[in-house]
Amino acid sequence: MFMDTRAQARRLLGSFERDERKGMAKTAACLLLALSVVFLPGLLGTDVFSGLGEGGKAALGIMVFAAALWVTEAMPAFAVALLVIGLQIAILGNPGGVWAAEGDTKAWTTFVQPWSSPTMWLFLGGFVLAHACSKTQLDKWLAGMVLGRFATSPAKLVASVMAITFVFSMFMSNTATAAMMIAVTAPVLAGLPKDSRLAKGLVLAVAAGANLGGIGTIIGTPPNAIAAGELQGRVDFVKWMMIALPPALILATAVYFLIWRIYIHGSGEEPKINLDSSVQSNARLKRHRITVMIVFTITVAMWMSESLTGISSPVVSFIPIVALAVSGVIGAKDMRVLPWDVLLLLAGGLSLGVGVEVTGLAEWFASLVPGNLGIVSIAVVFSILGLFLSNLMSNTAAAALLIPLAASLTGDADSTLVTVSIAISCSAAMALPISTPPNAIAHGTERLSSKDFLMPGLLVAACMALVLPWLALVLK
Repeated sequence: MFMDTRAQARRLLGSFERDERKGMAKTAACLLLALSVVFLPGLLGTDVFSGLGEGGKAALGIMVFAAALWVTEAMPAFAVALLVIGLQIAILGNPGGVWAAEGDTKAWTTFVQPWSSPTMWLFLGGFVLAHACSKTQLDKWLAGMVLGRFATSPAKLVASVMAITFVFSMFMSNTATAAMMIAVTAPVLAGLPKDSRLAKGLVLAVAAGANLGGIGTIIGTPPNAIAAGELQGRVDFVKWMMIALPPALILATAVYFLIWRIYIHGSGEEPKINLDSSVQSNARLKRHRITVMIVFTITVAMWMSESLTGISSPVVSFIPIVALAVSGVIGAKDMRVLPWDVLLLLAGGLSLGVGVEVTGLAEWFASLVPGNLGIVSIAVVFSILGLFLSNLMSNTAAAALLIPLAASLTGDADSTLVTVSIAISCSAAMALPISTPPNAIAHGTERLSSKDFLMPGLLVAACMALVLPWLALVLK
């Protein structure tokens, strides 16, 4: 989640360096594409944009420009998000311009309001909590304790690794979770031959668990946060878990049995398990670890009891932010290293959605939808598109592009089904080594080839055909 672009994933694989000249050329090509989409129909004398005002055309150009930049990765994803906000302020928020009224000097604030939205604070609280777990090595300590106790056979070892990775990924960065679990299982991997089938299955379980666990909670992965922002409070922390956790568990279970059948069944390998020796322990660290455990428990409990306490999830997120700072677990240096680029990317995606809405572009898109195309059909089409794009680009960028667009096509109907299905689809794309950072980290162990990711990725994509009916059932 912290590193969420194909370029960053490829850098993890050691096969890519950004070429500034190529980046500039790609940016110019993307700009030319956006300008062509907006102005070429008029130059050709076609009335494609009938009913769409100048503000809507400008918003369309910005959206196409951003989409092209995200797909080609001409610049980092967070930079595209900042560019989106900047262009909307300059073009749409300019008094007397294509959208803002004459003399309205505050119109530009519309496009920066997402930075202070509840979704942003919810995610910031999750980031602080995850960093505290990593800093105090609570994550590694818990993983080592559980694995050392329950992993008594190859099948149980892989199941334990995948389950722990899945759970941590629900509350932590998918990338950080994958890196931590690879480190935790390093003693086991070191004792297995280079061509070990069990080693392949173990590393693949880490990648799959990290990718799929984030689906289960609003803070698990950025696409979920973008969806929550679009839904504007219609889905709280617990309701998201009730909707998304069952399909996430189904997908993870399906991948586990695939791993068991290919890599564990009949292997005859018996690894020696000694997983918690790398966790540091001293009086101060133990004290901070206990503090994090208490704060973590209270925070998650309040997230899950929102309907009982009446305290919204974003407000609860202030508990770890304040408590961990006051107790000394988190300091100024820790706050500086939080993944602010992810928050910027989220803000840019939400701001893009605002621009699509306020300029009338959303209504124009909705007018293009055939009258017989229902909510379920829109969800299916955009879920397939989300799966495809997220295998080739940042899943956060794909969600930031698709969710506002799809929501605009639902008209007056409830867009929850469409929005949630896109978020889950974007997180379920994992068929290539560069599809997600956890895949890249797993590939970096040199235990897996590119084709090893293909079968689990295709299986998850196929299982989405079962997930969509579930979503349609619970969200009807």
